[in-house]
Amino acid sequence: MSKNEAKYTSIGGSALIEGVMMRGNDRLAIAVRRADGTIQMKVETINAKNSWYNKIPILRGVISFIKSMMLSYKCLMYSADVSIEGIEEPEEPSKADQIAEKLFGKAGMAVIGVVALILGLLLSLFLFMYLPALFTGWAMAWAHPVLKAVVEGLIKIAVFLAYLLLVSLMPDMRRTFQYHGGEHKSIFCYEAQQELTPANAKKCKRLHPRCGTSFMFFTLLISIVVAMFLPWGNRLVRTLIKMAFVPLIMGVAYEFIRYAGKHDNLLTRIISAPGKWFQLITTKEPDEKQLAVALAALKGVLHDYPLDKEIIVDEEANYIKDKEEKCEQN
Repeated sequence: MSKNEAKYTSIGGSALIEGVMMRGNDRLAIAVRRADGTIQMKVETINAKNSWYNKIPILRGVISFIKSMMLSYKCLMYSADVSIEGIEEPEEPSKADQIAEKLFGKAGMAVIGVVALILGLLLSLFLFMYLPALFTGWAMAWAHPVLKAVVEGLIKIAVFLAYLLLVSLMPDMRRTFQYHGGEHKSIFCYEAQQELTPANAKKCKRLHPRCGTSFMFFTLLISIVVAMFLPWGNRLVRTLIKMAFVPLIMGVAYEFIRYAGKHDNLLTRIISAPGKWFQLITTKEPDEKQLAVALAALKGVLHDYPLDKEIIVDEEANYIKDKEEKCEQN
């Protein structure tokens, strides 16, 4: 690593399907590895830092989280389309598609997508809120409320850990976790004031204190503290109260992550450590081609590229041509 003093940056991002999204103060860039091996990039202007809520602690965390989730979903869908572009689709639709079309018409897949989203949210609420309270209330009815709240929180963390371990076994998710590691390494490379190359980025750390995984862990941790003050009489009521406190918990967790990302001292290292342990699962070591994609997204935020246009870039993120033009493989 360079002996130059490291600098803090507000640039952050997220891993996509065969790609990375990076977001700065005024730009957002998406870079995706296409099926033909080329890198497609899109850069858009944003105006997030001047928003009024950014000056209000707690509230800025809640609004930023909601907007980030919406943006991440949009970018994820975009990367999915780009990554499979050019791959021939089967002539006959699958049996599931045929059944969906018969039941719901042409909008069948859209209906299934909405239903799957609702079921996923309900499952999340059951696994992370109701089930831990149900088990703790049944198995530890004799215990002090504070002790029960701690056990309930530990069950939540165990469920979260089990979920991460299970999804990390999927080959496609492992590749996404590699791009996640590439995103972190690219940002560390920039903060270390190194030349933005895959070789330099590969030497950097892959565990970052501002990571969304750390945010999720802080959310769980703070929820344990809040749960200590909630009544245990009715589990459903307790679950609803916890749901009402979620925005406040997310806002506080955001402030912790924000502080840890700007400071490097004993306190921040201690509070960041558990989240980084979880990142050992959600980030994997990327290869140089994946790092090239992550660095392309980072350069899209830092340098001037055509805006609101899909372009093809080389492995050093140099502009080659617009997507519409035929691009020959190297």
